[in-house]
Amino acid sequence: MTAMTPQAVEVAIDTACRTLRLPTIREQAGHAAQVAAREQHTYQGFLAELLLAECDDRDERRRTRRVQEAGFPRPKRLDDIDYTANTSLNPAVINTLAGGEWIAKGRPLCLIGDSGTGKTHLLIGLGTAAAEAGYRVRYVLASRLVNELAEADNDRALTKVIARYGRIDLLCLDELGYLQLDRRGAELLFQVLTEREEKTAIAIASNEPFSGWTKTFTDPRLCAAIVDRLTYHATIIETGTTSYRLAHTRATSGATSSRPGGAKSS
Repeated sequence: MTAMTPQAVEVAIDTACRTLRLPTIREQAGHAAQVAAREQHTYQGFLAELLLAECDDRDERRRTRRVQEAGFPRPKRLDDIDYTANTSLNPAVINTLAGGEWIAKGRPLCLIGDSGTGKTHLLIGLGTAAAEAGYRVRYVLASRLVNELAEADNDRALTKVIARYGRIDLLCLDELGYLQLDRRGAELLFQVLTEREEKTAIAIASNEPFSGWTKTFTDPRLCAAIVDRLTYHATIIETGTTSYRLAHTRATSGATSSRPGGAKSS
């Protein structure tokens, strides 16, 4: 091998790393070489350190990209759940779900509770954990999914869209039950559920108990079929009826009004 000047070595490393798309090695090579020389690392040890750093950063970039591709409306993590504020939630159950075994088995998860009880936080938090673990995740509002399916049906692309949703490892369907769906919308949603049944996992959040789903799915038989798809081998978590957001707002307002100079409560 022809001897190279230090400047030529730096240029060669930079060029090769750009060609091979190794940004971490490109950034850390100089510093790592200084450390290796100072601590008398072997050539193999120096190379191993650089390669491991590249692998670690690549894994982190991949996790970040999967979370971004999931389409979450805002960041929510399971570590941020305040279990003291909502005693309906069992930390042990949530931690078990975070492990992802139910996703690997294609099982459903149903989060049922009133507004403000943490359903969306749980849905996004579990979806984020799944994406970071390597699963393909997609978050979507129920109404938006139905609109997307209806547009695809009109464009004669329904089969393609349903197949795309069928390939997702975990579909996070939020706000199911907030809006009434006509028969066509319910049938389109049913096709997605059927495509995923017992093959890929789905997690839904609804403010209505199953007994009230006839207000969303007005056809009784179709409603029963959808409930059956979503509850077979499912984990069902009831998040309660007391709004955490409302309680937090009241507590914050009370603390503000109790301070000297604060507004008096009526």
